[in-house]
Amino acid sequence: MNPAKFFMLKGIWDRFSSNHPKFPRFLDAVMRSPIREGTILEIKMIHPDGETIASNIRVTEDDMELYRQMKEIASGE
Repeated sequence: MNPAKFFMLKGIWDRFSSNHPKFPRFLDAVMRSPIREGTILEIKMIHPDGETIASNIRVTEDDMELYRQMKEIASGE
């Protein structure tokens, strides 16, 4: 990754984290909590006008490899 882009992204993330402190804490909790087969992941977006878009998945054994790779990237391994 281009170091200049990395520092720019870091600054944007720091500002985002400052504006929304619960979200990084949520991500930290997710990374510490084991996701296993059968876990349900859900995301929902609510527009100011009340329109809601939501989706969820039930984690399969096939999904676990992606999760393991993401944890490795996050931990810097």
